[in-house]
Amino acid sequence: MKNLVMDLEEAGCRARYLIRDRDGKFLALMDEILAEAGIRTVLTGVRVPRMNAVMERWVQSCRRELLDRCLVWNERHLRHALREYERFYNRHRAHQALDQAAPLRAVPDPITDPTRIAELSVRRRDRLGGVLHEYSHAA
Repeated sequence: MKNLVMDLEEAGCRARYLIRDRDGKFLALMDEILAEAGIRTVLTGVRVPRMNAVMERWVQSCRRELLDRCLVWNERHLRHALREYERFYNRHRAHQALDQAAPLRAVPDPITDPTRIAELSVRRRDRLGGVLHEYSHAA
């Protein structure tokens, strides 16, 4: 742990928090070393086994759908890309667990009128230079 703290200092990085679960493998000494370096240890919730899994799934999706497909120039660009991905993930991206809805958008009503289906026009909006695509019905 001391090596991690020294590496962070050497790289000019300043971590303020370390989020970890309540596993017994983490010694109190580790928290003390981090506290001396000014890093606060935050423990995940008690008896919340899915907490890490949900975040790990989001990180996996973000890496696969965004970060593996674009070249990040600097921290400002990274923050912009992550904000765009967050909007896309919550407002547009279909989620199987939500019956193809997005967390902040309900599934639109199905189109059952045969004439509307025959004249269906779909519009695509590219985000982040074409890394992400949003599809919608053109009015």
